[in-house]
Amino acid sequence: MRGRFKKSCNGRSGYGRRGPGGHSWNKEFANLGQGLYRSRNGVVMGVCRGVGDRFDLSVFWVRVVMVVMLFASGLWPVIGLYLLAAFTMKPEPVTPIESEEEGDFYDNYVTSRKAALRVLNSRFKRLERKILRLEDAVTSREFDWDEKL
Repeated sequence: MRGRFKKSCNGRSGYGRRGPGGHSWNKEFANLGQGLYRSRNGVVMGVCRGVGDRFDLSVFWVRVVMVVMLFASGLWPVIGLYLLAAFTMKPEPVTPIESEEEGDFYDNYVTSRKAALRVLNSRFKRLERKILRLEDAVTSREFDWDEKL
């Protein structure tokens, strides 16, 4: 079984874009565990709306199932699971995530804000160094001569 998993760019092991045996997975099933967020527009902490949005279900029916489970199993188990889900689910991003890099940054920010700030700080320092090198090249005397020729 050695060599079955490959390391992806984010350090987690997995199959990448292909499933076991090299078969392509449907994009929806490959990302099934990703993108489950608490909704910011929910009634009580946004859990039911977040589940409904993620699995493309009517929020009404998700809430009906929750109420039926609430009365069928007793108050405390369902309330405990609901609160557990509310505190473990990440809040929905304010703006939609358009790329994998944005998604990684959002996940890092939600889990560790200090780590996300370190990543941003290093990116801005890299950009500042590039700008300083460009500025140095443009303001040098050799650049003037190259422009005149």
